[in-house]
Amino acid sequence: MAGHFESLSGGGAAVALDEVEISILRSLAVQLMELIGPGDEPVEGEDPLAALFAEGPSEPPADPALRRLFPDAYGDDTDELRQAAADFRRFTENDLRARKRQDALMVVRSLDALASAAAGEGGGVLKLTPDESRAWLGALNDLRLTIGTRLDVTEDDESEQLYRLPDSDPRKPMVMAYLWLGGLQESLVETLMP
Repeated sequence: MAGHFESLSGGGAAVALDEVEISILRSLAVQLMELIGPGDEPVEGEDPLAALFAEGPSEPPADPALRRLFPDAYGDDTDELRQAAADFRRFTENDLRARKRQDALMVVRSLDALASAAAGEGGGVLKLTPDESRAWLGALNDLRLTIGTRLDVTEDDESEQLYRLPDSDPRKPMVMAYLWLGGLQESLVETLMP
């Protein structure tokens, strides 16, 4: 089970994580939340339905990683498509950001609970419900997209060079994290498939 998710009876998944893995995953999830940015908390006494109709940004983010997490819904070949993409973004991005923050926060909270329960034991077995597993899957995907964007990972053969970096290359730790997260993500997908 070490490093790979396994199915739990009744649904959900479990994975054994050591202290270092817990620390790395937690740090990456916190950094992801910082990248996504804070959410707009409802003001006390404010109509909760008003938040449903709050408009978000209409322009794509400037940061390439955020552009990868929040891509345009349509191409930008014509003025009509650009306008449709802006409208779609304005009415959906706030909700998408909130969901991505919630997924990352679920990762942080479950790792904190594991670290607390396994204090002094060097790690433990993280057990997730089906809903928690889906949140983890979303967060792992977002982390891989973000790191992959920072590393300029593409589908072409040039990206293969990243996997053969010398240990002295400053990108090596991020490549290792990217590959490790991919393994976690793949094993979690396999456990959640019927």
